[in-house]
Amino acid sequence: MSLKKILLLAIIFLSACSSTPQKNKTAYPVSKSLNNIQAQGAGLEVVMYALGLLDVNYQFGGNNPEAGLDCSGMVSFVYKNAVGAVLPHNAAQIANLARPVAIDQLQAGDLVFFNTLGKSFSHMGIYLGDGRFIHAPSSKGKIRVESLSSPYFAQRFEGGRSLLAQN
Repeated sequence: MSLKKILLLAIIFLSACSSTPQKNKTAYPVSKSLNNIQAQGAGLEVVMYALGLLDVNYQFGGNNPEAGLDCSGMVSFVYKNAVGAVLPHNAAQIANLARPVAIDQLQAGDLVFFNTLGKSFSHMGIYLGDGRFIHAPSSKGKIRVESLSSPYFAQRFEGGRSLLAQN
C-alpha cells in the first residue's frame, strides 16, 4: 500500500473518530499538510501517533492525553508510544539530546524548536513535512497543526533537531 493511501486512510479514520465540531471552532488545514508528507519508518510512526492527538487539550505540565499535554509532554508521549524513546519532560533538555538539522533537511518526525518565552528552546513541536508541524500551543488551546511560515512561528523559530536515525 502506498504512503498516500496509508495517509488517506489515517485521515478518514481520524475524521470518523472525531466529535461534531463546535461553533466558532477554528478549522486547521490538516488534510493539506498531509498531502505531501514523505514519511517512512520511525518518522511515519511518530507522525501518525502525533496526529492521533489532534484536539487534545493543553495542560501545563501535562503528560497524558486524558489530563492534557503541554509541548514537551506531547513530544515525550508520542516518542515513547511510537518508537519507545523515553525523553525528559522539558523542551530544552530534549533539544540537547537531539542532533541539529537544517530547516531544508527536516524530515517528518523530526522536532522543531521556538523561543516563545524569551529563552532558547522554550517551545517545541513535531515536524510533519510540507512546512507544517504539530504542537500543544498554550493554555486554553488544543493540539493542532501550524505552519513554520506563519509570522508568529517564523519569527521565533530556533531550529530543527532529530532523534531519529539518519537515512
